[in-house]
Formats: sequence, C-alpha cells, structure tokens
Amino acid sequence: MKSKHSTADEAPLRADAALNRQRILEAAEALFLERGAEVSLDDIAKRANVGIGTLYRRFPTRDALLAATSDERLLSLVAASRARDGKMEPVASIRAFVKELVNHATHCRGLAAMLGTVLQEGTAGCRAGREEGHRLLQRAQVAGAVRSDVSIDDLICVVTAIALAVEQGGATKSRVTHLVDLFLDGIGTTR
Repeated sequence: MKSKHSTADEAPLRADAALNRQRILEAAEALFLERGAEVSLDDIAKRANVGIGTLYRRFPTRDALLAATSDERLLSLVAASRARDGKMEPVASIRAFVKELVNHATHCRGLAAMLGTVLQEGTAGCRAGREEGHRLLQRAQVAGAVRSDVSIDDLICVVTAIALAVEQGGATKSRVTHLVDLFLDGIGTTR
C-alpha cells in the first residue's frame, strides 16, 4: 500500500534539503529515545535546528516521521528474516520475526501504540516489514502450521498488544518469548 507520505518516488533532494532531512531524522531518533514517540514535533525541529515548516514539508505527520526513523531497523529485521530462509521451519521463522517486531516496537516509549499506523506508511522499511510478515505468514499457512484465517493485520495487532504490555510494565522483555509462543500456539492448526 502506497502512502501519500512516501518519499521513495520523489526526485532527489537538493543538498541543503537532504541535510535538513538528515538532521530532522537524527534529532527525532534521539528525542524519541529520550522522551518517547509523543515528543513535541516543535522540539524535534528545534533540536534539528530547522523551522517547523521544514519538518512538516518532509514529514507531514508524526507517523511519517516515526516510520522514517524506523526504516533502517525494519529493513535490518527483514534482511535477518530472509537470511534465516531454509534454516528454520515456517513457524519458527514467523516466531522469530514476531519477537523482533515486538522488540522494535518497544525500542522507544509510545511506538507500540502507533505501530499499526506507522507500518501503513509508504516507506521502504514499513513496506518491507509488512511484506515479510505476510510472506512468513503465508509460508506457515501453506505448511499447514497456521490457520488460514489469520492475516498480517492479526499479527500486527498481537505485536502491538505484546509491545504495549512490555512498555506499560505488565510484562518484562523476558516474557516476550512466552507471549509470542502463546499467540502462535493459539493460531496453530493442531490444537
């Protein structure tokens, strides 16, 4: 799904615009880690030493900015998942990917609650993350290990729920494996 906020197909940026974009991303990443995903966009613009209008021209919504700061991490998760192909059974592959998505969603406070929306953004990492989740899900379904009525949106809901439990202190990161296992065992075809 292509987002209206996608920058993938835009013309290359002028050098000054590219520098501003990079400064915004660096400031956003730092402030998201320090204060969480709800940090003021004005504070991000100030930290990046750009005007708020410059920030909004590049990233018209908070979700677009969160997606852009997540791109590299999501692309790395997808690359790691692809590298496991042939080395893991379908359910083990999807289990590993779901755990990694939960860990990504908890890397900064507040991202878990916005994960589903952020993954709808048209950035390369967001598209790749959704596509990889869908691919792994279909692979597990073809193998007969996961029910056919489970969708990628179901997986994202579960990732969000587990990440929120971790973020809000209801579960420790060490319980992520247990919670992911409970879900995947619950959607299995042999119950």
